[in-house]
Amino acid sequence: MSVAALAGGWRAQLALEFEAIAGRTRLARRKHVGPLLVQRGFHPEGAVPGQVEPCHLYIIHPPGGVASGDALDLDVAVARGAHALLTTPAAGKFYRCGAAGLARVTQTLKVAGGTLEWLPQENIYYPDAVVELRTLVQLSAAARFIGWEIGCLGLPASAQSLAGGSLRLALELWQEGRPLWLERLALDAEAQAARWGMAGRNALGTALAYPAGPLALERSRASLAADTAANCAGITIACTLVDEVLVCRATAGRADQLKDAFVRWWRAVRPALLGREAVPPRIWNT
Repeated sequence: MSVAALAGGWRAQLALEFEAIAGRTRLARRKHVGPLLVQRGFHPEGAVPGQVEPCHLYIIHPPGGVASGDALDLDVAVARGAHALLTTPAAGKFYRCGAAGLARVTQTLKVAGGTLEWLPQENIYYPDAVVELRTLVQLSAAARFIGWEIGCLGLPASAQSLAGGSLRLALELWQEGRPLWLERLALDAEAQAARWGMAGRNALGTALAYPAGPLALERSRASLAADTAANCAGITIACTLVDEVLVCRATAGRADQLKDAFVRWWRAVRPALLGREAVPPRIWNT
């Protein structure tokens, strides 16, 4: 497949498969076309008796931003017993729409009896960006998942909104063909400014964890309530339990505030759901 854009943008595909081998999760298969890839996996957490050691992996997009007409497709498969944590080395950037039309990103995450933590850094949607982003999580009956999507609308440091841009965002969580959480958002500058929309805020995010119970909900609310009151007055965040899906949704004036809140949420929830203390990816410290 040529990486030359038929409609003026880049085409990129990345397929990853994780397996549990000798007590450690390994990247068993990798296939990429175009500018979407990974380097070697890391195992910073060490062994825990009775558990497979997780693999930390960074999704890399060498161009550094998604432009008009680009189409990126990520396909992740986590096999039974494996445990993968995926993140990105920096914020994703979506530039203004040009003659090539919208930018499209599709992320399909399949977990067959294993564990996946999907913790990308925030996406920045530049003024006049036209973007379609879909994240589809497909779980088996015994799978576990923790993940989030975070977005920054416009360039708030420069007092710029989405302007003439528009976003179509979808986050879906399924188990054995049954919908657990379906979220779809259509956003533009009007929705960003209006009280019925973002009320002038620049950042939004959704974090999901499954399967969760009252303990995870209690820890979520306790950690976020204390930290938000002390440090993040510009954030509105709420957590609830929908069947066994722990859902935290937030808006904020700054994406870094929102991301910090979600990291605190992850630190509180991970031990309850996965039996492991949170070990942040090393790339977050750079």
